Amino acid sequence: MFFIEAKRIVVVIFGSLLVAISLNFFLINANVYASGFAGAAQLVSSVLKDYSGLSISTGILLLLFNIPVFILGWFKVGKGFTIYSIVSVIFATAFMGILPILSVSDDILLNAVFGGAIAGIGVGISFKLGASTGGMDIVAMVLSRLQDKPIGAYFLVLNGIIIVAAGFLYEPENALYTMVALYVTTAIIDTIHTRHEKVTAMIVTHKADELQYAIHQQMVRGITIIPAKGAYSREDKNMMYLVITRYELYDLEKIIKEVDPNAFTNIVQTVGIFGFFRREGDSIKKA
Repeated sequence: MFFIEAKRIVVVIFGSLLVAISLNFFLINANVYASGFAGAAQLVSSVLKDYSGLSISTGILLLLFNIPVFILGWFKVGKGFTIYSIVSVIFATAFMGILPILSVSDDILLNAVFGGAIAGIGVGISFKLGASTGGMDIVAMVLSRLQDKPIGAYFLVLNGIIIVAAGFLYEPENALYTMVALYVTTAIIDTIHTRHEKVTAMIVTHKADELQYAIHQQMVRGITIIPAKGAYSREDKNMMYLVITRYELYDLEKIIKEVDPNAFTNIVQTVGIFGFFRREGDSIKKA
């Protein structure tokens, strides 16, 4: 367990470094904006400097923007997830303060593509281990537990505001290059993590009751338990069938490893669902 958590922290810090490199080396000087809260902090920093002469770094604004989100995540998502998000943002802020702001290239398109790609890798590897880079990641997690709506729509709204503001306050061309950077970032995250909002887990296990209890301690999801028999071993088992959001995938994997390391789990992409999808606040019947 210690090794797993240590690995998670190292990956989160490395992801923060990549986000800082993306901003300081590619996006800031090119006036191309990143995705989510990082892009919002970047835009506000530019506006304050250019229109009022007030110089506040993007890293400091990123940290300030995340404070209310951390409070929300602490009570609505979970302390562990939020702590790793806090670590990510603090290290991103520190790295952005340490690394110089420079232009690796004078070509704005190269800055948009490479900046977006590096940011996508940083966010994607954090997602892969169940952590986040704060900001919209935590908001998406909360919304995914409260209502059954595509989380991408909320990202689209915030990023749309950034794009429109960039085009209005600066050159319209900057807004177009920002769209390129956001597209690259999203594509990289989808490649590393998963492009679907929901996934289906089919777990073959001897410990269905223990797993069901452990899963419901951390997430509000309906589970169907189906009797199963091993074709080779001829042993009686159970198959647990449940649909979760992609943000809960790491938590599920961790629970399975802790309760039944010998369980066989198949994770498949879920394009769509019909019927009832249990949300936070919905009651669970006790067995």
